[in-house]
Amino acid sequence: MSEIPRGRSETHDGDTHLLRFVVELPHPLPEVWAAVASPEGLPGWLGEADPLEPRLGGRVTLRRLDADTEVSGRVTAWDPDYVAEYTVEPTTLGRIRFHLEQGPSGGGGSTVLRFTNEVRGSREYRLDCLARWHDHFELLAEALDGRPTDWREWTPERWRHLRELYEREAAPWPKWEP
Repeated sequence: MSEIPRGRSETHDGDTHLLRFVVELPHPLPEVWAAVASPEGLPGWLGEADPLEPRLGGRVTLRRLDADTEVSGRVTAWDPDYVAEYTVEPTTLGRIRFHLEQGPSGGGGSTVLRFTNEVRGSREYRLDCLARWHDHFELLAEALDGRPTDWREWTPERWRHLRELYEREAAPWPKWEP
């Protein structure tokens, strides 16, 4: 169902996880930038950003529209049209970085989104986050195609399915005994 490639993760110091996604989107870089780095674009797939001060050191507050949660922090990297990074509290959500590049087809018709999220938490929380971001990137693709998320109709069913997939991929191989 999903054209979004699976995210990957690395674990350091037991409970610090670096989540990574590389997503090619068939939309010009300025459209993708507006979706990931503006208060007007973020609600269509992620959540409200109020405030979002578009500069290094600027304030940011992200409010999920599918749940009653809010995180606040600072813009810790800002290169207009290319890099938006938000470091928020609590550290369980940590550092969120969107890095955009011109797509491989050239001509401005596609964009590669390189996403990283440094989080702290258990193995289960890491899998929850991988599934959550995967779900959000599917919603981003829909929003860029002109179908922003109606959060009143959103359900966690797709997230649950993705969570099961990530759980299966993370399961250890069974021991082989002759």
